[in-house]
Amino acid sequence: MEPAEFRALCKQKKVCVLVPTYNNEKTVGQVVRDVLDYTDQVIVVNDGATDTTPQILQQFPQIDLVSYLPNRGKGYGLRQGFKRAVEAGYDYAITIDSDGQHFAADLPKFMHALAEHPHAVIIGARNMEQASVPGKSSFGNKFSNFWFWVETGLKRNDTQSGYRLYPVKALQGITFITRKFEFEIEVLVRASWRGIDMAEVPVKVFYATREERVSHFRPFKDFTRISILNTVLVTIAFLYIKPRDFFRSFKKKISVSSSANNSSVHMNPTGSKPSL
Repeated sequence: MEPAEFRALCKQKKVCVLVPTYNNEKTVGQVVRDVLDYTDQVIVVNDGATDTTPQILQQFPQIDLVSYLPNRGKGYGLRQGFKRAVEAGYDYAITIDSDGQHFAADLPKFMHALAEHPHAVIIGARNMEQASVPGKSSFGNKFSNFWFWVETGLKRNDTQSGYRLYPVKALQGITFITRKFEFEIEVLVRASWRGIDMAEVPVKVFYATREERVSHFRPFKDFTRISILNTVLVTIAFLYIKPRDFFRSFKKKISVSSSANNSSVHMNPTGSKPSL
C-alpha cells in the first residue's frame, strides 16, 4: 500500500496515528516525520517532557498536540490520546512509540488487518527472538503473554507491543485503573472481557545499542506494578468474568435448543397435525 492510498483510507475509515512521548528528544522528531509521510491525521501526546521535546514538536504545526505537566505515565498519556481522538471524530487510533523502535512503513499492515477485523484491537507483533531484543524485554513479554492467557483464555504472541490499532470508540465506557506501562496490559484484558476481538500483524522492530537506548521502563517498580495488576485481573477473571461467560454460554445453548425444539414442532411438511 502506497502512502497516498494509506492517507486516503485514514480519512475514509476515520483512523489517526497516536504518538505518546516522554523525553525522547533524539528520536521523536524523526518518528513524527516518518508518520507524516503516511498521514496528517496525527495526535502527539507530550507526557510532561522535560528535555527539548516541546521545541521539537513546535516544528510540526500540522499535528494535533496534547501537552501537560508533570509526567504522569504512558498509560495516562494513551488515555488522553484516546480521549482526543474520539473528540476529533476518529473511530480508530494506531499507536506508535516515539523511541524509534517501530517503523512507519508498517502502518499499512494495520489498515489491511482492519479490513478483516473492523472491531478488533490489532497488535503489531514483534519478532522477539532476534538477537537485538534485550533479555528483559523478551522475559517481560513471555510473562505478559502467559498472564494474558490466564485472564482471557486467549493466546497472543506480543502483548507488550506498543504498536497497535485501537477501536477507540468501542473502548469508551470501559473503566481503567492504571496510568503507567501496565495500562497496555490492562487495556487488552478489559477489551477482551468486553467482547472486543484481538488480532495480530507482524511488524519490524529496532533496538538501539545499550549505550544509545533510552528506556523509561524501571524493571523493579514497573514489574511490581504489573504483578499487582495481574493479581487483581486474575481475581476478577476467576470470581466474575469466567463464571459470567459460563452462564452466558449455558443460557445461549438453552435458547438455541429451545428454538430448535419449537421449530421442529411447528414445521410439518405433510400438513398433518404434529404428534404430541
